[in-house]
Amino acid sequence: MIKSGRRGFTLIELLVVLAIVALLLSLAVPRYFPSIVTAKETILADNLRNARATIDQFYGDTGRYPDSLEQLVEKKYLRALPVDPITDSTATWLLLAPPDEAKGNVYDLRSGAPGQDRSGKPYADW
Repeated sequence: MIKSGRRGFTLIELLVVLAIVALLLSLAVPRYFPSIVTAKETILADNLRNARATIDQFYGDTGRYPDSLEQLVEKKYLRALPVDPITDSTATWLLLAPPDEAKGNVYDLRSGAPGQDRSGKPYADW
């Protein structure tokens, strides 16, 4: 016996499902993007903390600051140059020289990212 009724979804059923999906997305998406910014800021703070500790360790071992961040990689103090997660680059770091320039070139580093963090502090002041 063959049934002649058609199987499938009606247009109303499809519109109801799409409306439910749109409602769920409108609740989830606004919470997703701030979490990405929070994660990037956390990674930036961690990269700065680790790089500064490595610069201090280099100074403690050699009595002078490194000439560049690449020197820290060459001397095996770092595996690779740290990435600035806000700019997604290793080349945007702002390098600060020590007060006594005869002791090297890299005393501290800051983020070269434009803009401010969630609290309004510029990334260059981190």
